[in-house]
This record gives sequence, C-alpha cells and structure tokens, in this order.
Amino acid sequence: MTLEIKDLTGGYGQVAVLKKESFTVKDGQVVGLIGLNGAGKSTTIKHIIGLLTPRGGQILIDGMSLKQDVENYRKKIAYVPEMPILYPELTLKEHIDLTIMAYDLDHDKTWENANRLLKTFRLDNKLEWFPQNFSKGMKQKVMIVCAFMTEARLFIIDEPFTGLDPLAVKDLLDIVEEKKQAGCSVLMSTHILATVQDHADKFILLNNGQVRADGTLDELKAKFNMQDANLDDIYIKMSNEDN
Repeated sequence: MTLEIKDLTGGYGQVAVLKKESFTVKDGQVVGLIGLNGAGKSTTIKHIIGLLTPRGGQILIDGMSLKQDVENYRKKIAYVPEMPILYPELTLKEHIDLTIMAYDLDHDKTWENANRLLKTFRLDNKLEWFPQNFSKGMKQKVMIVCAFMTEARLFIIDEPFTGLDPLAVKDLLDIVEEKKQAGCSVLMSTHILATVQDHADKFILLNNGQVRADGTLDELKAKFNMQDANLDDIYIKMSNEDN
C-alpha cells in the first residue's frame, strides 16, 4: 500500500477544512480525487506533500510518515501542481539537472528518461529556453517531465489537464498508465470527470472536507442507486443531496 490517510484533520490557521478524512491509494492504482471548489482537494494534497501540518490523524507512504524520515518520504513523491512553478533564471535543462540533484538520482540514467519525455512532449529542442519563453501549457509539460523522470512511487497530479492540448493530454495519460503498470500509484485531482472516469481505478468523492464516497465507478453507481449514470451524474447528485 503506497498512500494511507487515516482520520486526517487539518486546514489553514484555525480553520479546519478536512474533518477525519480517510482513504488509501494502493500500489499500481490510479485514483481520481473529485470535489467542488472548496471541497478539500488541494488542502488534502498540501498535507500529503508536507506543505501543511495535520492537526490530527496520519499520512503514511509505504508505512512511513513525514516526521519519521523527511528526506526519504519526499523522495517517494512527485508532484505536478495546478499552476506551474518554475525558476525564471533557470533554463529547461537546468530545471532537469536541479530535479536530479534534489532527488539524488543517477545523472546519466535519469537524463535518458528525461530525453524520452522531452521528445514525447515536444520539448527536446527547447533545453536552453527560459520559462519566460514558454506558454502556460508548455510550462505544465515541463512540470510533468520533471515529475515523471524521477523514481517516485507516488505521483500526485493536481488538475493536470489545465492548459494542455489534446495530444499532450493523451501523452500524459499514456505515461500515467505506464507508471501504473510499473506498480506506482497516481492520485489525480481534476474537474474533468469524463477523462478521469476512463482512466482511474477508483474515485474519492470529497465534500466539505470529508470523504463522501470511495470506490470504483460500479461501486459508486450502486451506492447512489444510479446504474446508468456516469461520474458527472453521480457527483452532481451527491452535491445536490449534501447541499
């Protein structure tokens, strides 16, 4: 089991956004984290990657908490944020070298993997470019390359399709499937439910900082008694019921 969240309570300042949230993401599993704005998706992710400290509960990756071993815990995670975060003074090549150093990776082996990803996302001829030269979609592709060239076991992707062209979306989903087949885990937060419905093994439906439902599409259909529904239908019904 890669990621285990047990009774997680937390948020910002004195505001408790998450209230005893619990779910798991197992090895070789792609999980869709679904919720309206303010449901707790980004707050959950920030707790997992260590930007926020839980008030209660546990977050474990392969049985290890952040407090037990900060360096090894973080090496197990690769994160693609919703808004690309790049260093304006570094070229694309330097971003890749920085990632290699941060994760303490083998230089030559990692560059082989990076070059394959750069070619896939049509960035291989832009190694000397600075972030100011990139469009938002290209910046997102840089973040994706830097995440998926690592040896992380858990990939966390927040709204990954924002700004990507259809070909890049397909390329990303192919890489997610490749990592899944290699036994890695992927937690994907997105509002584009039709896409994630076809590529995730199960779904975590969040509302008001709590897990409202957790399961495969068939399990969610049974839970909400909507046998012919898609993920959009189920989520809309859940939101209307809770509100």
